[in-house]
Amino acid sequence: MFAGLDPQARRKIADVAVPRHYRRGRLLFFEGEPGESLIMIRSGAVSVFRTAATGERAMLHVARAPEVLGEVSLLDGSPRSASAEALEDTTALALARSSFLELVHTSPKMLDSVLRSMGILVRRLTEQSSDHVFLDLPGRVAKTLVRLAEQHSSPMTTIELNQTQLAEMAGGSRQSVNQAVGIFANRGWLRTEGRKIVVVDLPALRRRAGFGGAEE
Repeated sequence: MFAGLDPQARRKIADVAVPRHYRRGRLLFFEGEPGESLIMIRSGAVSVFRTAATGERAMLHVARAPEVLGEVSLLDGSPRSASAEALEDTTALALARSSFLELVHTSPKMLDSVLRSMGILVRRLTEQSSDHVFLDLPGRVAKTLVRLAEQHSSPMTTIELNQTQLAEMAGGSRQSVNQAVGIFANRGWLRTEGRKIVVVDLPALRRRAGFGGAEE
């Protein structure tokens, strides 16, 4: 969000932001609480999810550095629309809403950055809604794995999500997601190592997810 700002503006943010450390499994914030700060991830990984009345989770996104969380609540003053949990030990900076709004009001470039961030969020949510209409479950599993793998630069990527968490992201039952993962493993596209998934053939997963042609 802040990459396009001049050094002086970035120093202002650093001066007022508060360092945070979250152990794996700790909540950064939860759905319905006041949105009092913007969270800037410096290291680690964070799951963004919503919870049904039954307790069932729907994981919306896995965020990594240099992503930010909580910008929606800061802009409209409403409670948090989702919860966030550290998937790994995570370090972050928390920027208070009052400081955030002051920076937005005094810096046109900051406003541009916020608008770009909101645009990315809206596009991601629109794409996720479309996926549930146009993709079958294996296709959604493949697309989820592609999204996670492309957060890394190496050709062979280890994804540290267990299959329950993967099911939450893909919007399916754990059993059905396990079956899809098993099929992909038999085809040599990935392999499982305990609770980890190692992506071996990203282009094949991209095709199965609907990027650049279909994969039967």
